[in-house]
This record gives sequence, structure tokens and C-alpha cells, in this order.
Amino acid sequence: MFNGLFNFDAKFWKTLIPLLINPGKVSKDYKEGKRSRYSNPFRFYITVSIIFFLIIGLIMSKKRFDELTKSNKENIVEVVKDDNTKEITQKEIDSLKTLVSDKIDAAIIPIPEAAKNQILKEIEKEAKDTTAIKMSDGNRISFNGGSRLDKFVKYQKKYPDSKIDQALDSLNYDKNFTNRFLYTRAKAANSMVKKDNRDKFISELISYASISLFIFLPIFTLFLKLFYIRRKYTYVDHLIFVFHTQTVLFMLLTIFSIITLFIATENFWIFILLFLLYLFLAMKKFYQQGYFKTFVKFIMLNFVYLLLGTLGVTMVGLISFAFY
Repeated sequence: MFNGLFNFDAKFWKTLIPLLINPGKVSKDYKEGKRSRYSNPFRFYITVSIIFFLIIGLIMSKKRFDELTKSNKENIVEVVKDDNTKEITQKEIDSLKTLVSDKIDAAIIPIPEAAKNQILKEIEKEAKDTTAIKMSDGNRISFNGGSRLDKFVKYQKKYPDSKIDQALDSLNYDKNFTNRFLYTRAKAANSMVKKDNRDKFISELISYASISLFIFLPIFTLFLKLFYIRRKYTYVDHLIFVFHTQTVLFMLLTIFSIITLFIATENFWIFILLFLLYLFLAMKKFYQQGYFKTFVKFIMLNFVYLLLGTLGVTMVGLISFAFY
């Protein structure tokens, strides 16, 4: 299976290059029967999406490695002040930074200079933003204050070793399936305070998201067919176009993700604008309509995409949390 997916033959490159530089051409050629020169749209999409999710996993692993290299400043610095209302002076901040710097330099595991400077910068920022520095885990998961789940979260946090039925008895709730399930979710929510658990949850979320796209894209294609109902395009024609454009989105996201591995950048909006421009030009070429009609349908389709995407992300998030 994987040999077929990752077999980068001549067809792969003959599909990749025109797909990127000539919006709508590959889909148009495919509709007109010129298919022999191109890779199968579905298999091509699967290959690119797998590469994208592998890159995302690599980035998460790299971030985790970087955090371990920094040795987490909470474990390097321990500051306890008896008077929490006393304002920390600049002199005390400088003294603290000097102490931390010396400890970092003396660390067994060498810490890069850039990481060291970032740690010192964060320490100074926290000291200035608060009246005291507390190196403790102050994270808190909270829901609607009066909700049942919020009560379960607070109780489970206070008594982490308490059994489910024992907790429900203490809180005067019936020991039924719903309450037991909600209490297990409260335990999962409290576990999110730990970064390792958050990373695990995000990994599961990504895996569910990759699967949900197989449901999302065919549904989105139905709207595309509705918007072009007077045009002589079959559902399969629309689906091929959707797979091609979604593949380009994954390719752009993959390029951006690879860049972030080496360069810290926040210019994600550039890639979004590039894709939106690509999508407009692809629609113009594939559906052969004027600029005004294409623009109107472009806006409408993006609205539908965002709506379905929001619903999809919400459902995936709930499902991931339910089974976490």
C-alpha cells in the first residue's frame, strides 16, 4: 500500500509542477480525458496529506525536544517570596537573572545561547507583569461555574485519587452512566494541565482530523455542484477539483511547516493569501466563467468551507475529548 502511495514516478512530478504553478489546469485536463499523464487525484491527495501530517508530527517532536533542552525554567529557578504583595524591583530582577544565568552556564546539558536569552527574557517579563514570581503550576481548567462538569473538575483536582463512585457519592450525584462518563472527562480535562497530556491529545486530534476530511470533502463537493448546477459537470468532476485544490493547500502548509522548523516566522497569512489567490484562479480556469461570477461563487464557497470546517473541527474536538 505505502509503496504505491510513495512511488514518486514521472507522473507524480508531471502532476505536482503544473498543479502548483498553473491553477485549474490539471483538473481541467482530467475532465477533458487527458488523464494518462497525471497521477490519480485521490492517491495524490492521500500521499500529500500523509506527508503533511508526518511533518506536523515532526514539528511537535522538535518543539518538545527544544523544551527539554531548555530544561524548563520552572525547574531551574525557584523563587519563593513571603510577601506576595511586595513589588519586585529592577535590582532584584537583575540579581535573579544573574543567578539563573550562572545556573544555566553550569548545567550539565549545554543550553544554546538563544534559548538562554529567551529564558532570561521571559523571567524579566513575568517579574514585571506580576507583583511576585511563583514557580508553581497555576494552570486551571474551568467550565461554566455552576455546571455539573465544572463541579466534577474541581472535585477531581482536589481529590485526584478518589474513585468515581466515591466522588459521586460525596457530590450527591446519581451513579449513572452520564455522571460516570462526565467524571472521567473531568479527570481528562485536569490532565490537560500537563503539557505531555496536551501534546498527546493534540496528536489524537490530528489523527481524527485527517480521517474526518474524507467525510468533509465529499459533503463540500455537494455544495460545489449546487453552485454550478447549470454547468455540465458531474459530481466526480467537482470532486476531482476539490481534491486537487485541497492537495495544494496541504502542499503550501507543508512548505510553511518546513520553514518553521528552521526559521521562527509568524507570516502564516502569506500562505493563506497565496492559497485564496490560487483557488480563485483555479475556479476561473476550471469552470470557465467570468471574473464577477467566479468571485461571487468564490466568496460563497469559502463561507460554506469555513462553516463546514468549524462544525467539523468542533465535532472532531468533542469526539477526541470523549475518547481521550
